[in-house]
Amino acid sequence: MSRSIKKGPYVDLRLLKKVVGKKPEDVGVIKTWVRRSQISPEMVGFTFGVYNGRVHIDVFISEDMVGHRLGEFSPTRKFVRHGGKMQKEIELKKKEAEISAAKAAKATGESKK
Repeated sequence: MSRSIKKGPYVDLRLLKKVVGKKPEDVGVIKTWVRRSQISPEMVGFTFGVYNGRVHIDVFISEDMVGHRLGEFSPTRKFVRHGGKMQKEIELKKKEAEISAAKAAKATGESKK
């Protein structure tokens, strides 16, 4: 659910103080744990180290990100993949098929010369 227009966007004041009046080159990476803070236009060009529960992930702020939240660009869950043995077998067959197709293409290329 979105925030009320009457309230305005939530930007953490401590985070804004670290940005206002400074140049991105001078500051470097700004570490933060405030994932709920929205990205304001003043933050464009800065790099934030957004905490995902385990490590700080560097997020370079561009103009397209204004209005989004910092946490959107620092995923907290790691997707491994679906499947188990069957999925590995299918991937292995695909890989073997690609290798055999590449060998066949190479053989036809050499026979033409």
